[in-house]
Amino acid sequence: MRNTWVHFEVTSEGYADAVIRIGMSTTCVYPLPLEDAFRLAHQSGFDGVEVMVTRDEATQDAATLRALSARYSLPIFSVHAPVLLLTHFVWGRDPRVKLERSAALAAEVGASTVVVHPPFRWQAGYAEDFLDIVRALGRQTGIEIAVENMFPWKIGGRGVKAYSPGWDTTRMDCDAVTLDFSHCALSGHDSLAMATALGDRLRHVHLCDGSGSLDEGRVFDEHLLPGQGSEPVAEVLRLLAAGDWTGQIVAEVNTRSARSERERLAMLADTLAFARTHTRTPA
Repeated sequence: MRNTWVHFEVTSEGYADAVIRIGMSTTCVYPLPLEDAFRLAHQSGFDGVEVMVTRDEATQDAATLRALSARYSLPIFSVHAPVLLLTHFVWGRDPRVKLERSAALAAEVGASTVVVHPPFRWQAGYAEDFLDIVRALGRQTGIEIAVENMFPWKIGGRGVKAYSPGWDTTRMDCDAVTLDFSHCALSGHDSLAMATALGDRLRHVHLCDGSGSLDEGRVFDEHLLPGQGSEPVAEVLRLLAAGDWTGQIVAEVNTRSARSERERLAMLADTLAFARTHTRTPA
């Protein structure tokens, strides 16, 4: 049986506290080892984790993940498929196989969701059938395959169509979507408008922020702590809480600037506190 993601705890102030459980992506502590991610998520007070599948074989092994989950009393909420350029050779080069193995891993560790990016345009056959593959795999496995919003690419100041069918998930015929605030900032897409447009198809949130800032003409995927960028993160969280949303919120923030473990823990705790504050609703 997979984990359920919503619980109610009425506080003395008359609020239903922590209505939506908050997880932490293992990418939050990159490049630290996987066990450090579980340990720091536990110490910070998160309710669970999202595992990014990488070249680290521990992230690919169900037995190792189940052992870490038990050791730190943290359920695995979701698995992020190895779709980044730096994971190009993880589980071979066929993106369909990568997605299928991610769903199988999610089932083995009790996760309910697989996060996947839209295909790159040059992944021709997979890109053409991507939405059909996602829907069929979701129905076959019972795992929600949540397609993540991305952003336009520019090379030499000119727009490049990097993703197919595109980067904007509001225009895709898929059943489940992951909303990433940093990617919204890069694309110039208002995240509150995106959340509203997606409606029931919004099933997963990567909690972070972004300013969409430019540096010498390049746009960086910042993954700032929530509240440090320009996206209406608090408003989106309150919208979800008010609607008795049953999806998952997973912190995906960049803590590489931390100069010590104590500083990294403070960044993670601030992220969690932000989420807790804005997912409280009147009881």
